[in-house]
Amino acid sequence: MQDLRQLIDTSRKVVLTCHVNPDGDAIGSLCAALMLVRRLGAEAVALVPNAFPDNLRRTPSSQELIIANTNRSKVAALVAEADLIICLDYNGLGRAGVLSELIAQSEAPKVMIDHHLLPEDFCQIAISRPSMCSTCEVLLRLEMEMGWAEEMTREEAECLYIGMMTDTGAFTYASSRPEIYESVLWLLRRGIDKDELYQAIFQTCTEGKLRLTGYLLYVKMEVMKDCGAAMITLTNEEYRRFAVKNGDTEGLVNLPLQISGIRLSVFLRQDTEVWGKIRVSTRSVGDFPCNKMAEEFFNGGGHKNAAGGSLMASMDEAVQLARKAIRKYANIYKDK
Repeated sequence: MQDLRQLIDTSRKVVLTCHVNPDGDAIGSLCAALMLVRRLGAEAVALVPNAFPDNLRRTPSSQELIIANTNRSKVAALVAEADLIICLDYNGLGRAGVLSELIAQSEAPKVMIDHHLLPEDFCQIAISRPSMCSTCEVLLRLEMEMGWAEEMTREEAECLYIGMMTDTGAFTYASSRPEIYESVLWLLRRGIDKDELYQAIFQTCTEGKLRLTGYLLYVKMEVMKDCGAAMITLTNEEYRRFAVKNGDTEGLVNLPLQISGIRLSVFLRQDTEVWGKIRVSTRSVGDFPCNKMAEEFFNGGGHKNAAGGSLMASMDEAVQLARKAIRKYANIYKDK
Protein backbone atom coordinates (compact mmCIF):
# COMPACT_ATOMS: atom_id res chain seq x y z
CA MET A 1 0.00 0.00 0.00
CA GLN A 2 2.91 2.35 0.68
CA ASP A 3 4.35 1.53 -2.75
CA LEU A 4 0.98 2.20 -4.36
CA ARG A 5 0.64 5.54 -2.61
CA GLN A 6 4.12 6.56 -3.73
CA LEU A 7 3.45 5.50 -7.33
CA ILE A 8 0.29 7.58 -7.55
CA ASP A 9 1.82 10.55 -5.74
CA THR A 10 4.78 10.65 -8.13
CA SER A 11 2.94 9.93 -11.40
CA ARG A 12 2.02 12.71 -13.79
CA LYS A 13 0.19 10.76 -16.49
CA VAL A 14 -1.83 7.74 -15.45
CA VAL A 15 -3.53 5.39 -17.91
CA LEU A 16 -6.34 3.20 -16.61
CA THR A 17 -7.45 0.10 -18.52
CA CYS A 18 -10.00 -2.74 -18.30
CA HIS A 19 -10.68 -6.05 -20.06
CA VAL A 20 -12.05 -6.64 -23.56
CA ASN A 21 -15.87 -6.72 -23.92
CA PRO A 22 -16.23 -4.71 -20.72
CA ASP A 23 -19.08 -5.46 -18.34
CA GLY A 24 -20.52 -3.45 -15.46
CA ASP A 25 -17.69 -4.24 -13.07
CA ALA A 26 -15.05 -3.28 -15.64
CA ILE A 27 -16.76 0.00 -16.50
CA GLY A 28 -17.68 0.77 -12.90
CA SER A 29 -14.17 0.20 -11.53
CA LEU A 30 -12.59 2.02 -14.47
CA CYS A 31 -14.75 5.12 -14.02
CA ALA A 32 -14.43 5.12 -10.23
CA ALA A 33 -10.65 4.79 -10.45
CA LEU A 34 -10.49 7.56 -13.06
CA MET A 35 -12.24 9.97 -10.70
CA LEU A 36 -10.13 8.79 -7.75
CA VAL A 37 -6.78 9.30 -9.48
CA ARG A 38 -7.82 12.76 -10.63
CA ARG A 39 -9.00 13.55 -7.11
CA LEU A 40 -5.54 12.58 -5.87
CA GLY A 41 -3.98 15.13 -8.22
CA ALA A 42 -2.72 13.17 -11.24
CA GLU A 43 -3.62 13.58 -14.89
CA ALA A 44 -5.53 10.46 -15.98
CA VAL A 45 -7.24 8.90 -18.99
CA ALA A 46 -9.27 5.68 -19.15
CA LEU A 47 -9.12 3.22 -22.07
CA VAL A 48 -11.52 0.41 -22.97
CA PRO A 49 -10.43 -2.17 -25.57
CA ASN A 50 -13.75 -2.11 -27.45
CA ALA A 51 -17.35 -0.92 -27.22
CA PHE A 52 -19.42 -1.46 -24.09
CA PRO A 53 -23.22 -1.86 -23.65
CA ASP A 54 -25.37 1.25 -23.99
CA ASN A 55 -27.03 0.77 -20.61
CA LEU A 56 -23.64 1.20 -18.91
CA ARG A 57 -23.46 4.75 -20.26
CA ARG A 58 -25.44 5.64 -17.13
CA THR A 59 -22.15 5.12 -15.26
CA PRO A 60 -20.70 8.53 -14.28
CA SER A 61 -17.67 9.57 -16.38
CA SER A 62 -18.31 6.78 -18.92
CA GLN A 63 -18.57 9.48 -21.62
CA GLU A 64 -14.85 10.11 -21.10
CA LEU A 65 -13.78 6.54 -21.86
CA ILE A 66 -11.66 6.18 -25.01
CA ILE A 67 -12.43 3.09 -27.11
CA ALA A 68 -9.12 1.64 -28.20
CA ASN A 69 -10.02 -0.34 -31.32
CA THR A 70 -11.45 2.76 -33.01
CA ASN A 71 -8.77 5.21 -31.79
CA ARG A 72 -5.61 3.13 -32.17
CA SER A 73 -3.06 5.85 -32.91
CA LYS A 74 -4.36 8.10 -30.12
CA VAL A 75 -4.40 5.23 -27.64
CA ALA A 76 -0.88 4.12 -28.60
CA ALA A 77 0.41 7.63 -27.91
CA LEU A 78 -1.36 7.81 -24.54
CA VAL A 79 0.08 4.48 -23.39
CA ALA A 80 3.55 5.46 -24.59
CA GLU A 81 3.40 8.69 -22.54
CA ALA A 82 2.10 7.02 -19.36
CA ASP A 83 4.25 6.83 -16.26
CA LEU A 84 1.75 4.53 -14.50
CA ILE A 85 -0.72 1.98 -15.90
CA ILE A 86 -3.55 0.67 -13.73
CA CYS A 87 -5.16 -2.60 -14.85
CA LEU A 88 -8.70 -3.03 -13.56
CA ASP A 89 -10.85 -6.18 -13.53
CA TYR A 90 -8.48 -8.47 -15.42
CA ASN A 91 -5.83 -10.89 -14.25
CA GLY A 92 -3.74 -11.38 -17.40
CA LEU A 93 -2.59 -9.36 -20.40
CA GLY A 94 -4.45 -11.65 -22.78
CA ARG A 95 -7.73 -10.22 -21.51
CA ALA A 96 -6.87 -6.64 -22.50
CA GLY A 97 -7.65 -7.10 -26.20
CA VAL A 98 -5.99 -4.56 -28.47
CA LEU A 99 -4.38 -2.96 -25.41
CA SER A 100 -2.40 -6.10 -24.52
CA GLU A 101 0.65 -5.45 -26.70
CA LEU A 102 0.78 -1.75 -25.85
CA ILE A 103 0.72 -2.49 -22.12
CA ALA A 104 3.35 -5.20 -22.47
CA GLN A 105 5.68 -2.86 -24.38
CA SER A 106 5.32 0.02 -21.92
CA GLU A 107 8.10 0.51 -19.39
CA ALA A 108 5.74 2.29 -16.98
CA PRO A 109 5.06 0.53 -13.67
CA LYS A 110 1.79 -1.37 -13.63
CA VAL A 111 -0.79 -1.95 -10.90
CA MET A 112 -3.43 -4.69 -10.97
CA ILE A 113 -6.70 -4.29 -9.05
CA ASP A 114 -8.84 -7.38 -9.63
CA HIS A 115 -10.92 -10.21 -8.16
CA HIS A 116 -10.39 -13.05 -10.65
CA LEU A 117 -8.63 -16.28 -9.76
CA LEU A 118 -5.00 -17.06 -10.65
CA PRO A 119 -3.57 -13.60 -11.45
CA GLU A 120 -0.62 -13.57 -13.83
CA ASP A 121 2.66 -11.90 -12.94
CA PHE A 122 2.73 -8.82 -15.17
CA CYS A 123 2.34 -5.97 -12.67
CA GLN A 124 4.70 -4.51 -10.09
CA ILE A 125 1.83 -4.27 -7.61
CA ALA A 126 -1.01 -6.81 -7.68
CA ILE A 127 -4.05 -6.28 -5.47
CA SER A 128 -5.99 -9.47 -6.14
CA ARG A 129 -8.91 -10.55 -3.93
CA PRO A 130 -10.78 -13.50 -5.51
CA SER A 131 -12.94 -13.84 -2.39
CA MET A 132 -14.61 -10.50 -3.12
CA CYS A 133 -17.69 -10.21 -5.31
CA SER A 134 -16.27 -7.71 -7.79
CA THR A 135 -13.33 -5.50 -8.60
CA CYS A 136 -15.46 -2.57 -7.45
CA GLU A 137 -15.63 -4.11 -3.98
CA VAL A 138 -11.84 -4.55 -4.02
CA LEU A 139 -11.41 -0.91 -5.05
CA LEU A 140 -13.77 0.34 -2.34
CA ARG A 141 -11.99 -1.64 0.37
CA LEU A 142 -8.64 -0.40 -0.92
CA GLU A 143 -9.81 3.21 -0.78
CA MET A 144 -11.02 2.71 2.78
CA GLU A 145 -7.69 1.25 3.89
CA MET A 146 -5.71 3.97 2.11
CA GLY A 147 -7.77 6.77 3.67
CA TRP A 148 -9.10 7.90 0.30
CA ALA A 149 -12.76 6.97 0.76
CA GLU A 150 -13.90 9.82 2.99
CA GLU A 151 -13.59 12.30 0.12
CA MET A 152 -15.44 10.03 -2.31
CA THR A 153 -18.17 11.74 -4.33
CA ARG A 154 -21.65 10.38 -4.98
CA GLU A 155 -20.67 9.80 -8.61
CA GLU A 156 -17.74 7.61 -7.57
CA ALA A 157 -20.02 5.68 -5.22
CA GLU A 158 -22.48 5.12 -8.07
CA CYS A 159 -19.71 3.62 -10.21
CA LEU A 160 -18.71 1.22 -7.44
CA TYR A 161 -22.29 0.17 -6.77
CA ILE A 162 -22.91 -0.49 -10.48
CA GLY A 163 -19.92 -2.84 -10.56
CA MET A 164 -20.98 -4.70 -7.42
CA MET A 165 -24.60 -4.92 -8.55
CA THR A 166 -23.85 -6.22 -12.05
CA ASP A 167 -21.17 -8.74 -11.05
CA THR A 168 -23.60 -10.38 -8.63
CA GLY A 169 -26.70 -10.28 -10.85
CA ALA A 170 -28.27 -7.66 -8.57
CA PHE A 171 -26.97 -9.58 -5.53
CA THR A 172 -28.50 -12.92 -6.53
CA TYR A 173 -25.22 -14.87 -6.69
CA ALA A 174 -21.65 -14.61 -5.35
CA SER A 175 -23.02 -12.25 -2.71
CA SER A 176 -23.50 -14.11 0.58
CA ARG A 177 -20.66 -12.43 2.47
CA PRO A 178 -21.93 -9.93 5.07
CA GLU A 179 -19.11 -7.54 4.13
CA ILE A 180 -20.74 -6.95 0.75
CA TYR A 181 -23.77 -5.39 2.40
CA GLU A 182 -21.60 -3.35 4.72
CA SER A 183 -20.08 -1.91 1.54
CA VAL A 184 -23.53 -1.28 0.05
CA LEU A 185 -24.60 0.49 3.24
CA TRP A 186 -21.50 2.67 3.04
CA LEU A 187 -22.27 3.58 -0.58
CA LEU A 188 -25.90 4.35 0.26
CA ARG A 189 -24.65 6.83 2.82
CA ARG A 190 -22.76 8.58 0.03
CA GLY A 191 -26.15 9.39 -1.50
CA ILE A 192 -26.60 6.81 -4.25
CA ASP A 193 -30.12 5.86 -5.40
CA LYS A 194 -29.83 2.10 -5.80
CA ASP A 195 -33.36 1.75 -7.21
CA GLU A 196 -32.68 4.24 -10.00
CA LEU A 197 -29.38 2.52 -10.79
CA TYR A 198 -31.07 -0.88 -10.99
CA GLN A 199 -33.71 0.52 -13.36
CA ALA A 200 -31.09 2.19 -15.56
CA ILE A 201 -28.79 -0.83 -15.79
CA PHE A 202 -31.07 -3.87 -15.72
CA GLN A 203 -34.34 -2.56 -17.11
CA THR A 204 -33.12 -0.33 -19.92
CA CYS A 205 -32.07 -1.68 -23.31
CA THR A 206 -32.46 -1.16 -27.04
CA GLU A 207 -35.39 -2.61 -28.96
CA GLY A 208 -32.92 -4.86 -30.77
CA LYS A 209 -31.63 -6.39 -27.54
CA LEU A 210 -35.14 -7.07 -26.26
CA ARG A 211 -36.16 -8.74 -29.54
CA LEU A 212 -32.89 -10.69 -29.59
CA THR A 213 -33.56 -11.97 -26.06
CA GLY A 214 -36.95 -13.34 -27.06
CA TYR A 215 -35.51 -14.89 -30.22
CA LEU A 216 -32.66 -16.61 -28.39
CA LEU A 217 -34.94 -18.07 -25.73
CA TYR A 218 -37.65 -19.23 -28.16
CA VAL A 219 -35.61 -20.29 -31.19
CA LYS A 220 -31.99 -20.83 -30.17
CA MET A 221 -32.08 -22.28 -26.66
CA GLU A 222 -31.38 -26.00 -26.40
CA VAL A 223 -32.54 -27.54 -23.12
CA MET A 224 -30.80 -30.76 -22.05
CA LYS A 225 -33.12 -31.74 -19.22
CA ASP A 226 -31.36 -35.04 -18.53
CA CYS A 227 -28.19 -33.05 -17.83
CA GLY A 228 -29.81 -30.16 -15.99
CA ALA A 229 -28.34 -27.80 -18.56
CA ALA A 230 -29.26 -25.37 -21.32
CA MET A 231 -27.26 -23.88 -24.18
CA ILE A 232 -27.76 -20.77 -26.32
CA THR A 233 -25.89 -19.90 -29.52
CA LEU A 234 -25.54 -16.57 -31.33
CA THR A 235 -23.97 -15.98 -34.74
CA ASN A 236 -22.59 -12.84 -36.36
CA GLU A 237 -25.50 -12.90 -38.81
CA GLU A 238 -27.89 -12.69 -35.86
CA TYR A 239 -25.88 -9.84 -34.34
CA ARG A 240 -26.44 -7.92 -37.56
CA ARG A 241 -30.10 -8.91 -37.91
CA PHE A 242 -30.98 -7.47 -34.49
CA ALA A 243 -28.51 -4.55 -34.69
CA VAL A 244 -26.83 -5.39 -31.38
CA LYS A 245 -23.23 -5.07 -30.20
CA ASN A 246 -20.98 -7.43 -28.26
CA GLY A 247 -21.88 -5.86 -24.93
CA ASP A 248 -25.62 -6.12 -25.53
CA THR A 249 -25.46 -9.85 -24.80
CA GLU A 250 -24.34 -9.26 -21.21
CA GLY A 251 -26.55 -11.17 -18.78
CA LEU A 252 -28.26 -13.40 -21.35
CA VAL A 253 -26.34 -16.45 -20.12
CA ASN A 254 -28.14 -16.20 -16.78
CA LEU A 255 -31.67 -16.51 -18.17
CA PRO A 256 -31.84 -20.32 -18.66
CA LEU A 257 -31.03 -20.80 -14.97
CA GLN A 258 -34.59 -19.67 -14.23
CA ILE A 259 -35.87 -22.99 -15.61
CA SER A 260 -36.69 -25.46 -12.86
CA GLY A 261 -34.05 -28.19 -12.69
CA ILE A 262 -31.44 -26.31 -14.76
CA ARG A 263 -28.11 -25.95 -12.95
CA LEU A 264 -25.84 -25.01 -15.84
CA SER A 265 -26.15 -22.50 -18.68
CA VAL A 266 -23.71 -22.26 -21.62
CA PHE A 267 -23.72 -19.36 -24.07
CA LEU A 268 -21.73 -19.65 -27.32
CA ARG A 269 -21.39 -16.57 -29.49
CA GLN A 270 -19.24 -15.71 -32.48
CA ASP A 271 -16.74 -12.94 -31.89
CA THR A 272 -17.64 -9.91 -34.00
CA GLU A 273 -14.01 -8.77 -34.23
CA VAL A 274 -11.96 -11.97 -34.56
CA TRP A 275 -12.98 -14.29 -37.40
CA GLY A 276 -13.31 -17.91 -36.35
CA LYS A 277 -13.40 -17.27 -32.60
CA ILE A 278 -16.25 -18.48 -30.41
CA ARG A 279 -16.65 -16.81 -27.04
CA VAL A 280 -17.98 -19.04 -24.28
CA SER A 281 -19.80 -17.95 -21.13
CA THR A 282 -20.95 -20.39 -18.45
CA ARG A 283 -23.08 -19.92 -15.34
CA SER A 284 -24.14 -22.45 -12.74
CA VAL A 285 -25.92 -22.76 -9.42
CA GLY A 286 -25.08 -24.69 -6.30
CA ASP A 287 -21.97 -26.85 -6.33
CA PHE A 288 -21.71 -27.22 -10.11
CA PRO A 289 -18.14 -25.99 -10.92
CA CYS A 290 -18.47 -24.37 -14.31
CA ASN A 291 -14.96 -22.95 -13.91
CA LYS A 292 -13.50 -26.47 -14.02
CA MET A 293 -15.49 -27.21 -17.16
CA ALA A 294 -14.30 -23.95 -18.76
CA GLU A 295 -10.68 -24.83 -17.97
CA GLU A 296 -10.94 -28.33 -19.41
CA PHE A 297 -12.95 -27.65 -22.56
CA PHE A 298 -12.93 -23.92 -23.38
CA ASN A 299 -9.38 -22.66 -22.68
CA GLY A 300 -10.72 -20.54 -19.87
CA GLY A 301 -11.65 -20.43 -16.22
CA GLY A 302 -13.19 -18.17 -13.63
CA HIS A 303 -15.28 -18.58 -10.51
CA LYS A 304 -17.18 -21.70 -9.50
CA ASN A 305 -20.54 -20.35 -10.68
CA ALA A 306 -19.39 -17.89 -13.34
CA ALA A 307 -16.68 -18.70 -15.89
CA GLY A 308 -15.79 -18.33 -19.54
CA GLY A 309 -13.35 -19.04 -22.29
CA SER A 310 -12.95 -19.11 -26.06
CA LEU A 311 -12.45 -21.49 -28.97
CA MET A 312 -11.07 -21.17 -32.47
CA ALA A 313 -13.77 -23.25 -34.14
CA SER A 314 -16.91 -23.14 -36.22
CA MET A 315 -20.19 -22.80 -34.38
CA ASP A 316 -21.10 -26.41 -35.16
CA GLU A 317 -17.79 -27.62 -33.72
CA ALA A 318 -18.26 -25.48 -30.63
CA VAL A 319 -21.78 -26.82 -30.08
CA GLN A 320 -20.57 -30.42 -30.30
CA LEU A 321 -17.76 -29.74 -27.83
CA ALA A 322 -20.15 -27.97 -25.45
CA ARG A 323 -22.54 -30.92 -25.52
CA LYS A 324 -19.64 -33.24 -24.70
CA ALA A 325 -18.57 -31.01 -21.80
CA ILE A 326 -22.11 -30.73 -20.45
CA ARG A 327 -22.66 -34.48 -20.49
CA LYS A 328 -19.33 -35.22 -18.80
CA TYR A 329 -19.88 -32.77 -15.96
CA ALA A 330 -23.57 -33.58 -15.59
CA ASN A 331 -22.60 -37.21 -14.91
CA ILE A 332 -19.89 -36.25 -12.44
CA TYR A 333 -22.07 -33.85 -10.45
CA LYS A 334 -25.43 -35.56 -10.96
CA ASP A 335 -25.99 -36.31 -7.29
CA LYS A 336 -24.19 -33.33 -5.79
